[in-house]
Amino acid sequence: MKHIISFLLLSILFSCNSSGNKDNNVIIKQENKAKQFPKLEPNRYNVGFLIMDGVYNTELTAPFDIFQHTVFRENIKAMNVFTVANTDNPIRTFEGMRILPDYNYLKDKLPKIDILVVPSAEHHLDTDLEDEAMINFVKQVNKEAQFITSHCDGAFVLAKANLLNNSVSTTFPSDIDAMRTRFPNLDIRKDVLFVHDGKYITSAGGAKSFEAALYLCEFLYGKEIAQSLAGGLVIDWNLEKAPHLVIKK
Repeated sequence: MKHIISFLLLSILFSCNSSGNKDNNVIIKQENKAKQFPKLEPNRYNVGFLIMDGVYNTELTAPFDIFQHTVFRENIKAMNVFTVANTDNPIRTFEGMRILPDYNYLKDKLPKIDILVVPSAEHHLDTDLEDEAMINFVKQVNKEAQFITSHCDGAFVLAKANLLNNSVSTTFPSDIDAMRTRFPNLDIRKDVLFVHDGKYITSAGGAKSFEAALYLCEFLYGKEIAQSLAGGLVIDWNLEKAPHLVIKK
């Protein structure tokens, strides 16, 4: 009987060890699995969306939807859209959505970004502006990007990176005074939905983020394509009716 009990105990231990090894092997295989990056089609604009915890849904998804839908239009240079963050872990938006970033700018080799989009986030008026790595990333992208766009308080990030020193800009209406106080040398305008000055487009944000994105599409592709993109999302788009400011340079 003792021999039988000993045999059973050894069998159980061996089974547990074997199961543990299998689990460990799975973990090791997962760790060694190469990260899957989005497929970027050639001859398109690469559009990177800078995201972080607390990013607001609308300021992210509105321009993302507009720009991504360019792939369904013919005879234009469409857009590759992807997200960029300082982590490989899921980002949680202010409203609670979880988003897995496509690229980690702290360690991944990023594609050249032609258009950088900076949506607003919960802490863009305070702690995010102390994130030197993030601010330096924006500065670095600015060197080669054709356009840098912000929505709502994303303009604070551009201002902190010294991108708006010689440009007219705007931000979320109720935060304009706060932006003027923090950056007293900047020319920040009220009563406009978006401002286009050189390579920088800043917008009031919220649902009007759609309109700022449609403006850039109209600037790049023309009125017909912009109206087509708007129609696909049931948006009544007419640039002439959108309060905005374009600075000619």
